[in-house]
Parts: sequence; C-alpha cells; structure tokens
Amino acid sequence: MRAVDIIIKKRDGGTLGREEIGFFVTGVTDGTLPDYQASALLMAILVRGMSTEETAWLTDAMVHSGERVDLSGIPGAKVDKHSTGGVGDKTSLILAPLAAACGLVVPMMSGRGLGHTGGTLDKLEAIPGFRVQLSLEEMKAALVAVGCAMIGQTAQIAPADKILYALRDVTGTVESIPLISASIMSKKIAEGIDALVLDVKTGSGAFMKTEADSRRLAESLVSIGNASGVRTEAIITAMDVPLGRAVGNALEVIECFEVLKGRGPADLTDVSVELTARMLVLGGVASDRAGAAQQVRKAIASGEGLERFRRIIERQGGDPRVADDYARLPSAPERHAITAARSGFVTRLDAESVGRASVSLGAGRDRVADAVDPAVGIIIKATVGDAVREGDPILELHYRDPAKLQQAIGRASEAIGIGDTRPAARPLIVGEVH
Repeated sequence: MRAVDIIIKKRDGGTLGREEIGFFVTGVTDGTLPDYQASALLMAILVRGMSTEETAWLTDAMVHSGERVDLSGIPGAKVDKHSTGGVGDKTSLILAPLAAACGLVVPMMSGRGLGHTGGTLDKLEAIPGFRVQLSLEEMKAALVAVGCAMIGQTAQIAPADKILYALRDVTGTVESIPLISASIMSKKIAEGIDALVLDVKTGSGAFMKTEADSRRLAESLVSIGNASGVRTEAIITAMDVPLGRAVGNALEVIECFEVLKGRGPADLTDVSVELTARMLVLGGVASDRAGAAQQVRKAIASGEGLERFRRIIERQGGDPRVADDYARLPSAPERHAITAARSGFVTRLDAESVGRASVSLGAGRDRVADAVDPAVGIIIKATVGDAVREGDPILELHYRDPAKLQQAIGRASEAIGIGDTRPAARPLIVGEVH
C-alpha cells in the first residue's frame, strides 16, 4: 500500500477503505508517513469530504492509535460533556461537579483556548495550584474519591489526533466536519465513557456560523458516538452573544462559583442545568429530563454542587478556599469601561468581537505557545435586550498592560450595537440531535 495512491484516490473523490484509513493513521502516529503526504490527504479530505462510514473508520483508527481507558472497575455510569467552544462558555466547571453530586462519574478530558474561544484547562489553571496534567492512574483515583476528574489530554489518549490537529492548524484544513468529528470523538471514546452529551455552538462566536452547519456537525458527532457504543446526544445552542457575563479565566471561575451558589446569570444557569440533566438521563440516574433538571437545581440550592467542586479542586492540588474568597484568585489591577454612545437598547453584542478583545488583553492565545494571563478579561455590564442611557457602562475591561488595552478597546467597541427598539429574544437552545 502506497500513501500516494490513497491521496490520489481521495483527491479524485473516491471512498477510502478501512485498511487505507488505518494505514494513514498508523503512519501519522509512528512517524513513517511524512508531514507533506499527511497534509495532502487532509486537504483532499477537506475538499472531497468523507462518508459516514469513512468518518467512523477514521475515528476508530484514531482511538486505537493509543489506549482506550478501562473504567469498568469504577462503580457508576461514566458520562462526559463536550462543547465545540464559544465565548464565555464555562459550563464544564459547573456541570461536572453538579453531575458528580447527582451520582454520575465524570471523567472530563478538556482542551485549551485557541483564537477567540476559551478553554476549560485555562480556566481551571486560574485556580492557584490546580493540576490538570494527571496521569491515567491519578485520574482513576480522583474518580473513585470525588466522582470527577478534569484533566488535559494524556499522551496515551488518541496520539494521532494531537499530530493531525497540529497539521490541520497550519495547513488550512481545520474546517472539515469529518476531521472535526474524528478529532473530538476519538478522544471522548478513548476516555472509556458510557455516555456523552454534546453542546454544539452556532452563531458569530462559534466555529460553525450557521445552524445548518452546526446541525450537520452535531449529527456526525452523535452518529459516531452511538455507533461506537457510547450513548450520545447533542443540543445546538446560540453563540451570537457571550454566555454569562464574564469572559476571561479567573473572572469566569468566579461566575461558575456564583452559579453553584444560585446567584449566577440565567442564561448560563439554564444551559448548565439542561446539559447536566441530559447527562443524568443518559447515565440512568434519572428517568426523564424534567425530573433530572429538578435534581440538578436541588444540588445547586442545597450547596451540594459547590461542595463537590471544592472537593474536586482540593483533590487536584488547588486551593478550595477560592470558592468563598475570590481575592485568592488572580485579579487584574486596572479597569476601563466601554460606554453606550447613545441611549436605547443593546441590539448586538457580537461574541467573536468580545472574545477577540479578551484575547487582546491577554486572556487567550492566537498561537498554541502564547502565554495566558488568568487575571484579565471582560465583564458584561449590559447585554442584548437591556435598556441603556448614553454613558452607561456596557463592557468593563480588566487589564494589566495599557498597550494591550488600546488594542482591546477597538475590538470591544465594534461588538456593540444600540438601537431604538428592544430586539426579540432568541432562544438559547435552538435544536437537538439524538
């Protein structure tokens, strides 16, 4: 079998066989396939696409490029959640402790932020001492002790994905639903979970800008998960406006604590409850979503979710006192308000522009090697639908570097639209896929 023949076959619109896909993934993993040939095949896949069967074979080959974790010795249903990424999307830090408090085992393997979207690992590392790089044995011990582990991808989990993602990032081949699907699902299946709930974002601040593309991605992900023996479903949620009121790592951690104390913003609370409820039903600890949602809200009201988060933080080396003393978290020294240029209603608060302004302040990264400042970010003082008077603060920028502030001001100002009429409310959850 020759790599060039596989490349030509896909370039010309052919369907690859399971053995050809396995040959490709094995060559990428062990280094026998040169980057230029791997990149050529990735481009051919981007242009020509893959069938459902091809995508499933690619995912399976990527799972078997490393270790598939065996969690069968740990009692309870193992359920995870994955989001395709957005601005202010911090639900993982809320739903993981809530799901664990409600009786699930939650092995959560997450990533870092890149571009305008945030990453769960960056948020967790804003908590002093929190370790995200646990070994698989440490992860299993945490699952037994506190019912949850929130970690980064280990070297044993789908190593082909790490190599392929790096190539896709620099060869313009990121925007391929089959490649995105295989990347996400290979890691999730390799975790050893029983069930998975997906949050596929749609809108300006999402990777998929249209509902049609978001649904196609959701259908692909759900199909792969179910075919692999992982009970999988997805919701499609709006990401035209940032989720919640905080963007930036330590600021988002504080907002997560506020949700777990019953004081968080309604949009963030509602989507977190919805995702957790779906996890409980898929995991078999609740029979229907209405009952599951009641269970989740009870875990918030009783403080059980917050207490479980404290235990997760302590187990992974962090300071659990941050849940009650936010001064223990990193804090930026300076503030700058972006104010309303006129009176009216906020009609637009573009999520991508807010996300890029936050990155300009240092809260995110444009390249994998960029350092992140956990303290900086943006607090949303007025969101879409709110009435404002001229001079009212809409965005509050928390900054350290005046030069970075100047970059961020322009991007933050571009995000805001003000009109004479309050816009119609758009539902947060716009679709679902089973």
